[in-house]
Amino acid sequence: MYSYLFAILSLMATEVIKPPEIVNTETPVLFLAGPIQGAEDWQEKAIDIISGITSGITIASPRREYPEGTFVYEKQVDWETEYLKRAAKTGAVMFWLACQAEAGDPDERGFSRAYAQTSRFELAEAKLKHERDGINLVVGIEKGFGNERYIRRRFSQDCPNVPILDRLDSTCRAAVKLIKEQ
Repeated sequence: MYSYLFAILSLMATEVIKPPEIVNTETPVLFLAGPIQGAEDWQEKAIDIISGITSGITIASPRREYPEGTFVYEKQVDWETEYLKRAAKTGAVMFWLACQAEAGDPDERGFSRAYAQTSRFELAEAKLKHERDGINLVVGIEKGFGNERYIRRRFSQDCPNVPILDRLDSTCRAAVKLIKEQ
């Protein structure tokens, strides 16, 4: 039944949503999780790849350029939390752990923020949700991403069926495949 529904939805265009507005969607959600601050804009590349191979899904991309003074931390976190939950229920969560491209901005104390700190927390959450609830999860790790060996080892121990890939295009394809196979 679901594959029939997916075939019908595939005729629809791919929708891309970004924070902070939370909107309803009728199609499966693919959440693009991974570093934003200090990373190149891999999300736009992923959107192009995914849009080129499928339609009828909603891509939730947390990266958004905010005009000066308009960023509201709580709204960003709430948006991400909402769409991570939706992706876990109706689609897939895709992590792309991109290498750091530039130093991050210092915090209010002048210290540099740890690269991909939020992404690492979200990855651990997703790993546990995959183990507990069976959410669709795909992980891509760019060669040179810090602590890659540890992440690969822990996933191989606890989640051997979660694909761990090393190229953005193959990571996108694996995420779309998981959604199509539901």
